[in-house]
Amino acid sequence: MAKTGDYSRAANGSPLNALHFALDRNSPVPLYYQLAQQLESAIEHGTLAPGNLLGNEIDLSVRLGLSRPTVRQAIQSLVDKGLLVRRRGVGTQVVHSQVKRPLELSSLYDDLESAGQGPTTVVLRNEGVPATADVAAALGVPEGSEVTLLERLRSTHGQPVAFLCNYLPSNLLPLDTARLESTGLYRMLRTAGITLHSARQTIGARSATPAEATRLDEKEGAALLTMQRTAYDDTGRAVEYGTHIYRASRYAFDFQLLVRP
Repeated sequence: MAKTGDYSRAANGSPLNALHFALDRNSPVPLYYQLAQQLESAIEHGTLAPGNLLGNEIDLSVRLGLSRPTVRQAIQSLVDKGLLVRRRGVGTQVVHSQVKRPLELSSLYDDLESAGQGPTTVVLRNEGVPATADVAAALGVPEGSEVTLLERLRSTHGQPVAFLCNYLPSNLLPLDTARLESTGLYRMLRTAGITLHSARQTIGARSATPAEATRLDEKEGAALLTMQRTAYDDTGRAVEYGTHIYRASRYAFDFQLLVRP
């Protein structure tokens, strides 16, 4: 099996030095696709971070022992996905990775952290508010009763990914703003002895309003993914109702479908 190795001939200090590419020249899978997949994996796992330079196509083809058209096709496929950008006089540069989140009862913070995405959080609101009809129905509390409202902006690599709006019963647990900015909400629930058991979740999509576009560093009208979720503990009590929006350019839900017997 013929393979190309790593970027041992890359410039000193380049992040490409840390990569090893196993490109099988005898495989029916095109070399450009093999290269693109391995570059994409390096971007998703943070080995290639936003701002890192890959160099130009000629340098890359020489370093990998591949033809220039092969390298160009691999790069173009990642440019089309928004992961790379070509800059005149600079070369090919990593823009960002798209977050692929499993569709399960988990915390966005935990998912980003386990994927090496380096999540950061800014808490915009942490206060008691009267429950609207929708919130009251989701949490099983009287309309107008006080609930805790959290609004947070979640980012990776310094770029916003999601705006999170959560409502919780007011007496559920203390919610310290500093802790919310250093960890995930579900982790705080678990630490408080609350066992998450199940959830009802709805996923949709819509265009960004001017305010949302500004907050998420997108263009007005850009595609957003939406999620509404009510989470329940092991006693069947509703402990959290969330309405979240995500940048479709940087975020995707990843799930597996099984055939029912």
